[in-house]
Amino acid sequence: MRYVTTGERIGYERGRQEGELAVILKLLKRRVGELSPEIQQRIQSLSGNQLETLGEALLDFTSMSDLLNWLESN
Repeated sequence: MRYVTTGERIGYERGRQEGELAVILKLLKRRVGELSPEIQQRIQSLSGNQLETLGEALLDFTSMSDLLNWLESN
Protein backbone atom coordinates (compact mmCIF):
# COMPACT_ATOMS: atom_id res chain seq x y z
CA MET A 1 0.00 0.00 0.00
CA ARG A 2 1.36 3.41 -1.00
CA TYR A 3 1.82 6.07 1.68
CA VAL A 4 -0.38 9.12 1.16
CA THR A 5 1.01 12.36 2.51
CA THR A 6 -1.12 14.88 4.35
CA GLY A 7 -0.80 17.26 1.41
CA GLU A 8 -2.00 14.60 -1.02
CA ARG A 9 -4.94 13.75 1.23
CA ILE A 10 -5.93 17.41 1.56
CA GLY A 11 -5.63 17.86 -2.20
CA TYR A 12 -7.77 14.80 -2.84
CA GLU A 13 -10.45 15.99 -0.40
CA ARG A 14 -10.44 19.49 -1.87
CA GLY A 15 -10.74 18.10 -5.40
CA ARG A 16 -13.59 15.84 -4.37
CA GLN A 17 -15.46 18.72 -2.73
CA GLU A 18 -14.97 20.90 -5.84
CA GLY A 19 -16.39 18.09 -7.98
CA GLU A 20 -19.40 17.74 -5.68
CA LEU A 21 -19.93 21.50 -5.80
CA ALA A 22 -19.86 21.54 -9.61
CA VAL A 23 -22.44 18.75 -9.82
CA ILE A 24 -24.72 20.36 -7.23
CA LEU A 25 -24.58 23.74 -9.00
CA LYS A 26 -25.41 22.08 -12.31
CA LEU A 27 -28.34 20.17 -10.80
CA LEU A 28 -29.67 23.28 -9.05
CA LYS A 29 -29.51 25.28 -12.27
CA ARG A 30 -31.50 22.59 -14.02
CA ARG A 31 -34.00 22.24 -11.16
CA VAL A 32 -34.69 25.88 -10.21
CA GLY A 33 -33.16 27.98 -13.02
CA GLU A 34 -30.21 30.31 -13.33
CA LEU A 35 -28.41 31.04 -10.06
CA SER A 36 -27.30 34.58 -9.27
CA PRO A 37 -23.64 35.13 -8.40
CA GLU A 38 -24.70 35.81 -4.80
CA ILE A 39 -26.52 32.47 -4.51
CA GLN A 40 -23.57 30.67 -6.12
CA GLN A 41 -21.23 32.30 -3.60
CA ARG A 42 -23.43 31.21 -0.68
CA ILE A 43 -23.42 27.65 -1.99
CA GLN A 44 -19.65 27.69 -2.54
CA SER A 45 -19.15 28.71 1.10
CA LEU A 46 -21.02 25.66 2.44
CA SER A 47 -19.11 22.96 4.29
CA GLY A 48 -18.73 19.47 2.84
CA ASN A 49 -21.52 18.14 5.06
CA GLN A 50 -23.82 21.00 4.10
CA LEU A 51 -23.13 20.38 0.40
CA GLU A 52 -24.01 16.73 0.84
CA THR A 53 -27.25 17.66 2.60
CA LEU A 54 -28.08 20.19 -0.12
CA GLY A 55 -27.44 17.54 -2.77
CA GLU A 56 -30.12 15.35 -1.20
CA ALA A 57 -32.53 18.22 -0.49
CA LEU A 58 -32.44 19.60 -4.03
CA LEU A 59 -34.27 16.53 -5.26
CA ASP A 60 -37.38 17.93 -3.58
CA PHE A 61 -36.97 21.52 -4.80
CA THR A 62 -39.50 22.82 -7.29
CA SER A 63 -38.62 26.52 -7.29
CA MET A 64 -35.96 29.05 -6.38
CA SER A 65 -37.85 29.79 -3.15
CA ASP A 66 -37.21 26.19 -2.02
CA LEU A 67 -33.47 26.75 -2.45
CA LEU A 68 -33.57 30.13 -0.68
CA ASN A 69 -35.54 28.66 2.22
CA TRP A 70 -33.03 25.82 2.51
CA LEU A 71 -30.10 28.25 2.54
CA GLU A 72 -31.77 30.35 5.25
CA SER A 73 -32.36 27.34 7.50
CA ASN A 74 -28.96 25.72 6.97
